[in-house]
Amino acid sequence: MEQAKIDRINFLARKSKVEGLTPEEKVEQDQLRKEYIASFRASMTGILDNTYIQRPDGSKERVQKKK
Repeated sequence: MEQAKIDRINFLARKSKVEGLTPEEKVEQDQLRKEYIASFRASMTGILDNTYIQRPDGSKERVQKKK
């Protein structure tokens, strides 16, 4: 996610605390938050896909997704 969008999320959060948001800004804030969460999840999934657990006997195994 671009830094400009993160800055906009932070700006809208500060503005909502101080003076409130217009309905259009609330919709924009919701869309930006959903995009940020999707980006975060994709990044975390990529990290976990390349993560291994090393057992005391020296063997390694991939982290598995919970079902």
